[in-house]
Order: sequence, then C-alpha cells, then structure tokens
Amino acid sequence: MAKAKTAFVCSDCGSDYHKWQGQCSDCGAWNTLSEIRLTAAKSSGRAPAGRSQGFAGELAPARVLSEIDVSEVQRIPTGMAEFDRVLGGGLVPGSAILLGGNPGAGKSTLLLQACCQLASRMPALYVTGEESPQQIAMRAQRLSLPLDQLKLMAETNVEAILAALDTHQPKLLVVDSIQVVYSEELSSAPGSVSQVRDCAATLTRAAKQRGIVLLLVGHVTKDGSLAGPKVLEHMIDCSVLLESSDDQRFRTLRGQKNRFGAVNELGIFAMTELGLREVRNPSAIFLERGEKQSSGSVVMVVWEGTRPLLVEIQALVDDSPLGNPRRLAVGLEQNRLAMLLAILHRHGGLQVGDQDVFANVVGGVRVLETSVDLALLLAIVSSFRDRPLPRDLVVFGEVGLAGEIRPVPSGQERLAEAAKHGFTRAIVPKGNAPKTSPPGMQVHAVATLAEALALDL
Repeated sequence: MAKAKTAFVCSDCGSDYHKWQGQCSDCGAWNTLSEIRLTAAKSSGRAPAGRSQGFAGELAPARVLSEIDVSEVQRIPTGMAEFDRVLGGGLVPGSAILLGGNPGAGKSTLLLQACCQLASRMPALYVTGEESPQQIAMRAQRLSLPLDQLKLMAETNVEAILAALDTHQPKLLVVDSIQVVYSEELSSAPGSVSQVRDCAATLTRAAKQRGIVLLLVGHVTKDGSLAGPKVLEHMIDCSVLLESSDDQRFRTLRGQKNRFGAVNELGIFAMTELGLREVRNPSAIFLERGEKQSSGSVVMVVWEGTRPLLVEIQALVDDSPLGNPRRLAVGLEQNRLAMLLAILHRHGGLQVGDQDVFANVVGGVRVLETSVDLALLLAIVSSFRDRPLPRDLVVFGEVGLAGEIRPVPSGQERLAEAAKHGFTRAIVPKGNAPKTSPPGMQVHAVATLAEALALDL
C-alpha cells in the first residue's frame, strides 16, 4: 500500500515545507508548522487540440479594458451607519467579508442584527456551526429582532452549504464560523490550515459566481491576529476586526483591508440589553473627563479612516525604585514612546531617564498614526512638572528626530472638529497653520519642540 504524501504548512503565513522544522523560514514564527495530508489531483483526461497540455477546462473570456462596464456599484446598506462606514458605504454584491474578534466581542450579535434587518429586503441565509438554531432564535428574541424572514441552518460541511445555496438562492450568506467548516475531500481536521484555506476559497468562489454577499466569522489568536493562514486575508475583499476590552461596554469595529473603501476606518458601538447600538458621536464619549483638572492629561485629534476623532491621552511620570525604569504604553506603540523620550531629552532639555513613564489612551482606543507625538510629549512634560494643561486645549502633530514638528494630513478638518466640541486653544504644526482660524479658537503654530514647550498657556 502506497504511503500517503504529507506536507507541513505554517499556520501564520501559509508557507509549506517537505519536512517539519521549528521555525518558519518565511515569517520567522516558531512552532507554527502543522502536518497535513495531500490528496492526488484528479486527472481530467487529454487536452483538446489547440489547447495547452496542462489545461483541459473552459477558457475564461478576455476583454479589452475599455469594454468593461465601470458603472457605480450598487451598495446594500445594512441599516447600521457605523457598520456601513467601516465597509465603505454598505455591502457589495459578490464580495467576501471577514469579521474577526475575541470571544464575546459581539461578532454573532452584530451579524444577527444586520441579517434580520436585511432579510426583509433580500433573501438571507445564516449558517451556524458553533451554536444551535435554538440559541440563535433565543438571542434574536431577546434583542427584539424580526424573526419571520431570516433563514437559519446548522451545518459545518462546505458541500452541504453549497447545496443549500442552490436550494434557497440567497443573496446574503453568513458562515459562523469558518474555523468549524470542513470539506470531505480533505482528510485533515476542521480548523486546520488546509481546511480553513480550502473552505474559504470554495465559499468565496461560489459567492462571486452567484453575486452573493458572503460574511465569514473568524477567530483570533491570543496575540489578537486572525487565526489560520495569512493567505485567508488575501482571498477575501474586506477584513474587519471587532475589538473589545473586559472593562468597557464599547466595541470598536476597525477595517484592516477593504477593496471597496478606506482602510483603518473606525466604527464605535455600545453593548446594551438590546444588542449593539451605534455611537453617532464617539468624540463625546471619549471626552468624558473628570471635574478636577489634573496634570499629565491633554486632548488630541486623531484621524480614523475618513473622520477626525477626539480622544484624551494621559501620562504619568514618577520616580522609579528600579535600576531600569519602566516604559509602558497602552493604546500606543511601545517603541515610539522610547524614541519620543529620547527626542525630549535631546531637543527639549528634559531628562526622565530615572523616571517611570506610563502613557494611556482613554477609552480603549488604539492610536496608530504619528499625530499623537506632540500631545504625548506635552502630557509627559505636564506630569513631570506637575503643571496641568488647559482643559480647552487640543494638540496634534508629528515630532521628528531633529526636534521638528511635522504637519499631518487633514489639519483643517481636525481643527474644525475640535472647535465643534468647544475647544478654544490649539497647538498644531506650522505646516498645518490655517489661513483663518475657526471662530473662537486661538491656534498656536509651532515649528520645533522647543517652541511648543516654551508656550505660555
């Protein structure tokens, strides 16, 4: 009896090897290679005359680029403005969307709310592989959702799901989750690299051929990345991540990849008794500051996707009892904090090498752009000198290694958002200085870090 052929595939990047090794040579991850069994490809016979010997199927038609219809794609609104914002304006027929998140973040709740609303306008099929139909129905009743249109099926076999598409002819398909779906053509267990990759490719191909909106739910690992091979993110058109924390009732929906809209778009939801409710004015939520004015706190304006967002950043500088002072950043990049402290010492004349420095973005928001640099440094200086900054002050700007303050994109829109929330003073880069300041706002344009620290506020 012939021995079955096997391969070893990395669960992080999808690279395959002939034998097991401790580290993946492509992505550098350790202990991520798992063994899968390879199946022999089915022979399709001899290729017809005039065709390549390596292909015997039907050739796809080739068209000139100018002949392709580029009319506006008709998007389907989900009825949830924050969800539509992250998706780029709504659902696109024939697209594959991957929704990831930690357990309990609200992935199934969000999709169930959207599907129950969409089912009244288009045929929808919800395939659950982790929960029973009774559990889904109980959740829908608890959330007071319409129950008379959405079709529900408990199935984990991908061939059975494809057969259900032919039977029910849905225009919206939800698979919860892709990690439990398996194919009978593969011998590996559900959730393995080969099963996740093959089932996702099969469902995506079927959705594009039928013009169906495909929504896949994906698990995440302990470090917050999507479980399964990285190639899964290349198959789909849109990847969004629903983030939450244990002590917060707010959920942030962030777009990581979107072929039909902006990347890094952010949607804010609040978890209530009736499910996820969208937060129309997130800046007001993140600006709930205490009555007492304290040092080390300042408001900054970050740009998330297509809109500005006002958040509060806090810093605490204290004497360190350790020989190696601690540097901790929550919601910020750890390495950038260390770099900014070096810039502060070199170009600001402030030595905090013997101090513990803690930085935190209030509300659980994670800031990924560099416009937070100037606000973070001013908060650190405020805490070190124990001098509170004005409550009506807003700050943004990138700090370079030479101590210069660099401009950031959309400076005018950031100032307009701050003025709308009642801020009357702003410190901005000189390159973002407006020709006409917003009514009632005094704008200080600075070119270097030393100028910003010398301002008398």
